[in-house]
Amino acid sequence: MEYRYDVVVVGAGHAGCEAATAAAKLGAKTCLITMDMNKIAQMSCNPAIGGIAKGQIVREIDALGGHTGEVTDATAIQFRMLNRSKGPAMWSPRAQCDRAKFIWAWRKVLENTPNLSIWQDQVQELLTEEIPATDNCDAKRRVTGVRTILGVDFQARCVIITAGTFLNGLMHIGRTKIPGGRCAELPSLHLSESIAACGITVGRMKTGTPVRIDGRSVDFSLMQEQEGEQDFHKFSYMGEPRQLPQLPCWITYTNEEVHERLRAALPDSPLYNGQIQSIGPRYCPSIETKLVTFSERTEHQLFLEPEGCSTREFYLNGFSSSLPIEAQIEALHLIPAFRNLQIYRPGYAIEYDYFDPTELRHSLESKMVDGLFMAGQVNGTTGYEEAAGQGIVAGINAAHKCSGEEPFMMRRDDSYIGVLIDDLVTKGVDEPYRMFTSRAEYRILLRQDDADARLTERSYELGMATRERFDHWLRKKQMIAEIEEFCNSYSVKAAYINDGLKALGSEELQRGCKLIDLIMRPQLTIKSLAMLIPALKEKIDSITDRREEIIEAAEVRMKYSGYIRREKEIAEKIHRLENIRIKGRFNYDEIKSLSTEARQKLAKIDPETMAQASRIPGVSPSDVNVLLVLMNR
Repeated sequence: MEYRYDVVVVGAGHAGCEAATAAAKLGAKTCLITMDMNKIAQMSCNPAIGGIAKGQIVREIDALGGHTGEVTDATAIQFRMLNRSKGPAMWSPRAQCDRAKFIWAWRKVLENTPNLSIWQDQVQELLTEEIPATDNCDAKRRVTGVRTILGVDFQARCVIITAGTFLNGLMHIGRTKIPGGRCAELPSLHLSESIAACGITVGRMKTGTPVRIDGRSVDFSLMQEQEGEQDFHKFSYMGEPRQLPQLPCWITYTNEEVHERLRAALPDSPLYNGQIQSIGPRYCPSIETKLVTFSERTEHQLFLEPEGCSTREFYLNGFSSSLPIEAQIEALHLIPAFRNLQIYRPGYAIEYDYFDPTELRHSLESKMVDGLFMAGQVNGTTGYEEAAGQGIVAGINAAHKCSGEEPFMMRRDDSYIGVLIDDLVTKGVDEPYRMFTSRAEYRILLRQDDADARLTERSYELGMATRERFDHWLRKKQMIAEIEEFCNSYSVKAAYINDGLKALGSEELQRGCKLIDLIMRPQLTIKSLAMLIPALKEKIDSITDRREEIIEAAEVRMKYSGYIRREKEIAEKIHRLENIRIKGRFNYDEIKSLSTEARQKLAKIDPETMAQASRIPGVSPSDVNVLLVLMNR
């Protein structure tokens, strides 16, 4: 039995699984410690992966060599591409998964990853030692390992905390309070205190989850059926198409009677009687919050979503609640489809500890404790995808620290993961952070279709992506380039094409043009033009592997080439500030030409680059100019 590791990961949720496999892949001897091996990568709330901007994060994790995408594809029971009515920068994949199969698919990955061990136990203490002060650095602490409630000490050069909602977790159902990290699971009661003792700031946040419903008690004939999509899209750029049976979701609505019953229970709501003091997620509100915030609404949409292929358990999306059990059940009985409803368990809220992410570097290593990394909800985020994205970055960087390599950083213009981490460490959080496309200033560059183009080669250089994945990408890259070259060089004659254009509802040509000019038209696609141009049909028919995926990628690149070029130019200008490293260059408290707020914020965050400094709330353009002048001196 081994007790000495390079990296110990605390918690086997979505962040912990990605962190542990990433560190192990890069050669670090890694141990993943979890309270329950049967709950690895448990989907604590909705058994779904992806969504607006979240789907892009999963595709980025996959391009980096992570596993969330392939596990999702293997266990998906419904797939949809959201935001199809908008441009491709907004398209976001989402999959409903079989909750139980998801756990075992992840466990198979973990148990077959070289350099990775698993230990079932609860960590109660972070072990550290003091690093003496030097001329260049104040005294600080350094990680030496962790201690568990079974009394086992694991020595480690790096520790990654990915404990989710378990740190001093407290569940609320009406006025009832139950210690727990998830329903029927014990909280972690001492680890937070051990970390706080190192000078790390601790705060409290809140999240919630809806009621779980017995599908045998639902009248599905009174609900609207929502089928999934059966096309080529999936999450991973590798692997097979979806294998499991594809199941429908169902749509229904609340009504005024439901609202009246819920309002009557508000005095017993922990959100409104003062029982819960912490902040919950703004963009995933409870049903009682919806009633208060949107009091003019007479109904709210609900989605009844299956939990798996072989269970009758359903998740009621849109009905997160911490109201008393009887209030939840009585209100649901007032919805026609739920008149005879039976539930497996009620919805509940949960409060938990998190740590101030501005005390982290972009590598997700603590500024206070050398070798301590944090990822997931402990950094103030919400969502499996945000957690997994942080996890893979933390895992890579923990392995790099052990081997003496430079930190691995992601940028705002190369990934949503880069946007997420930069927002956390630069701006901090005052509520659970959720990713949206609107948070990314370069979202045309960060599409779901091009994550492999952005990250695969870099991942291969890191040692994360396999040679098979790298060659897979190179073949795709070559085929996309061949289609683009063909479309840029092939000439189309007006007389030859005009009847077909008219039939497709597109304006006729006055003279001949290049094929690319037709593809740029919104109403025309490569596929529709291939029906009119035999040479184009022959070109795309020559693609024997992943044809649909390659055609879509080539078409998006051509249709949006002008926007893509413009965003790249803007990003390159910002890179000039990214290249100006300022960490350790200034004593901000002594720069009186900075505003008071700027001095305070800059001193606290200690930004790595001028670009990061410019993104700190309270640091104005004039403050940045002051720093630039001082750098020139």
